[in-house]
Amino acid sequence: MDMPPPNPAILARKSELVARLHRAMPSDAVISDPAETRVYECDALTAYKCAPMAVVLPGSTQEVAEALRICHEMSVPVVPRGAGTSLAGGALPSADSVILGVARLTEVLETDYENRFIRVQTGRTNLSVTGAVETEGFFYAPDPSSQLACAIAGNIAMNSGGAHCLKYGVTTNNLMGVTMVLMDGTVIELGGAHLDAAGYDLLGLICGSEGQLGVVTEATLRILHKPEGARPVLIGFDSNEVAGHCVSDIIKAGVLPVAIEFMDRPCIRACEAFAGAGYPDCEALLIVEVEGSDAEIDEQLETIIEIARAHDPVELRQSNSAEESARIWLGRKSAFGAMGQINDYMCLDGTIPVSQLPHVLKRIGEMSGEFGLDVANVFHAGDGNMHPLILFDANKPGDLERCEAFGAAILKLCVEVGGCLTGEHGVGIEKRDLMIDQYAPEDLEIQMAVKDVFDPGWLLNPAKVFPLQSSAARRDAAA
Repeated sequence: MDMPPPNPAILARKSELVARLHRAMPSDAVISDPAETRVYECDALTAYKCAPMAVVLPGSTQEVAEALRICHEMSVPVVPRGAGTSLAGGALPSADSVILGVARLTEVLETDYENRFIRVQTGRTNLSVTGAVETEGFFYAPDPSSQLACAIAGNIAMNSGGAHCLKYGVTTNNLMGVTMVLMDGTVIELGGAHLDAAGYDLLGLICGSEGQLGVVTEATLRILHKPEGARPVLIGFDSNEVAGHCVSDIIKAGVLPVAIEFMDRPCIRACEAFAGAGYPDCEALLIVEVEGSDAEIDEQLETIIEIARAHDPVELRQSNSAEESARIWLGRKSAFGAMGQINDYMCLDGTIPVSQLPHVLKRIGEMSGEFGLDVANVFHAGDGNMHPLILFDANKPGDLERCEAFGAAILKLCVEVGGCLTGEHGVGIEKRDLMIDQYAPEDLEIQMAVKDVFDPGWLLNPAKVFPLQSSAARRDAAA
């Protein structure tokens, strides 16, 4: 994966930059020792690493503004960082960049149960947002697999979803307002605790912009009443394609589960060995969860079970208690950790029409043989958000490159069948060079023109999202 070479002129001014940052920030908020900056050399896409020139950890919106103002004046690139859980390399630094982390911005600023919102600083973890309101019977809906660690800032940057996004939507559907700092240090407010504002949907523009437009320091989030109840059903099949057909039929029936999760045999076996969830040893597994009153749950599950039986499942297990529900979900929630114990892997994030699931799963199996690499599938099947895990040996020469080629082929397949390159992980560097397979040059030009407005110097995360050849003229002009 190529990155632009560091600018020698910026590297030569490191001492001046660090001195200015130290004068403007608390003494422990600036990290410049090369040994200490290595902590920030990558995010969860660990195949690519580069230590930044310095790291800044502000404790307030004003400190974020001051750090950005200094970097802007000195034309130093800035890479915003939440918790570093990005699987697309969104927080990968360059050697001439400053990492601006929001890990110290963790406060709950306002909670309003009557109007169902919470305002938090964006370094707060996803799960702790629900933790702040659950005693009052509320929760925050987006639930990425990394919710224990991932920060709201990163959720907004990548428009993260999770297992329950089928019913409740992704981050953009639950984000009401932000406080954002532009590259020159200007602080702006967008949206807020009210109905949609008139005019351009700038909030929708910011959510999913991958740190390209500004640094979000505060967020107003929609919170919801906990449902009266929820119940999952586990369905096993002897074929990936049949499981895909079952998902498609459930969606066609007009049932709206809160989640439909898919796991194939390699993932099932790894999760069972890791978590001991009691999963059947079958080719494909669906976890379908519905919620509401007991009567609503019974009615929905009756329809789902009827559809599932028409596809001749090898196992059909309905939860009858909270303990059984937790056990059904245990393996799925452990999937990424389980796979990490047995192999190096690259986690993809393509999205396809649900009707195309059988075809795409079949082609991924065929391509696995063609590339000589195993693949495990675990994903949000209800909205077609796929997460194939390509298994490879990072210590074997050529395996990483073969894995990248396999991943590119899968993502191109997603586009070919009417889907897109990403669902919730973002583009980062992982899919940056594939953007030309989804967007025409004029489409990319429009997207880059938007960045020109917010960040004319192309200093915020400048080597991400857009193919380097497409953004070269803008980056060179700003250098």
